[in-house]
Amino acid sequence: MNKIKYLLLVLPVLIAGCKSSETVSEVKKPDSKTVLQADDFKHYADYFNRMEDENIAKAVPNDSAWTWMKSNIPLFECPQDNFEEMYYFRWWSLRKHITNTPQGYAITEFLVDRSYADKYNLIACALGHHIYEFRWVHDPKYIEQNINIWYRGNEGKPMKKLHKFSSWTADALYNRYLVNKDEKYLLDFYPDMISDYARWEEERQRTDGLFWQNDVKDGMEESLSGGRHVRNARPTINSYMFANAKALSTMAKMQGDSEKSVYFDKKSKTIKGLVEQKLWNKKDLFFETLTEKDTSSNVREAIGFIPWYFNLPSENKGFEKAWEQFKDEEGFAAPFGLTTAERRSPRFRSHGTGTCEWDGAVWPFATSQTLTALANVLNNYEQNVVAKADYFKQMNLYVESQYYRGRPYIGEYLDETTGYWLMGDRERSRYYNHSTFNDLMITGLVGLRPRADEKIEVNPLIPQEQWDWFCLDNILYHGDIITILWDKTGEKYHKGQGLRVFRNGKEVAASTKLERVISE
Repeated sequence: MNKIKYLLLVLPVLIAGCKSSETVSEVKKPDSKTVLQADDFKHYADYFNRMEDENIAKAVPNDSAWTWMKSNIPLFECPQDNFEEMYYFRWWSLRKHITNTPQGYAITEFLVDRSYADKYNLIACALGHHIYEFRWVHDPKYIEQNINIWYRGNEGKPMKKLHKFSSWTADALYNRYLVNKDEKYLLDFYPDMISDYARWEEERQRTDGLFWQNDVKDGMEESLSGGRHVRNARPTINSYMFANAKALSTMAKMQGDSEKSVYFDKKSKTIKGLVEQKLWNKKDLFFETLTEKDTSSNVREAIGFIPWYFNLPSENKGFEKAWEQFKDEEGFAAPFGLTTAERRSPRFRSHGTGTCEWDGAVWPFATSQTLTALANVLNNYEQNVVAKADYFKQMNLYVESQYYRGRPYIGEYLDETTGYWLMGDRERSRYYNHSTFNDLMITGLVGLRPRADEKIEVNPLIPQEQWDWFCLDNILYHGDIITILWDKTGEKYHKGQGLRVFRNGKEVAASTKLERVISE
């Protein structure tokens, strides 16, 4: 779909001077029949509103939550109640972070003020997560104004603390483009992203071409492989810079700048080669942090899965062996999710509790990165190490972990064996916007795989016999409304048996099995 068609489907982006509370208006959408009715899910927002005292109200307070959700989110139902409840809870909690500022909307990480934040209490650490999650929100103004503040909110220049944390923003913005196809918006920020990339090279690039980072500025303080002041070459920042270079190469091509496209393509390939050569530990069969002395840290951490978040590792060179640790109880598999360091390490959970330790406890930030990476492995790599059942098992644990005292909850980090939220009683931890969930539901579990052409690709990562039915509906994608449903018998939705995909109410792909389908 071209950019003119898209612009006719959405409201204009608001400018500065937003009111103190949000007036929700509906985004114009294509005329189409949806299978699910929004008001059938209103009870979730009503329950979430009742279960808490509204400690902090921002642009969209609780009494406007359902109005906002009804106007902005894809609808979902399935036979497993906790999946469905958590899906709506994560949208409900996400809108809590939409904040009015003199420069437009901003998206916060914490609801309470943090001393190390930038203006408007903004923190750059989870910006990539925010973009990936908000790309499915129908009205683009929230995330677009947030991006504008980050890149131009300091008297036309980037915010002062944009580089306080590692970032995969260029990659995230390109992947947002794959959902909305708004080329004009993406390329408007292309020069800003080029300047941003050059600044990272000035600040963090080593002479060999790899990038270094303190673990705390990866948002992962107290790790087993580094330290708050140690300059290690980590899989995180190097994967991010690879992905940003690759995205910039594609944007340059879209801009018609073949010279810049080749320039950034070479950068991405150089980083890819260095990661595979220098960060891959042939003994541990894992991507690991390289120390300042150019020796491996010799400890497996969840950040070793991040290269697959961006499809960095080459296929059929043995790198997929790393995913054996994903399923290993001495590796990363724990009763309440995926640990941030391997459980066999003698230093596992050795740093105490209460100062943001990434020495093994379960962090949703890392869980969502690892599950995005796993979805890429299952979609884009030929391998026999992991399967759909492994993805579903960990998504199920991710859902189960997001409860506290019997109620839906998302916080900072939790005990891997008890599921107890380690800072759950601290006000700062409440509604921590530091991870994705619904992007995983849409692109992983249900399996809508965003792409640049007009084909619709769906590959559910749900085992064939797990659910008899599910439906993801009202997805705004390339300016059209997409519906994806599975109906084992055909009696639930009366649209036929099996997997069905609809664009604006017209069926465009189908299968009798839960398998990859691509529309013509």
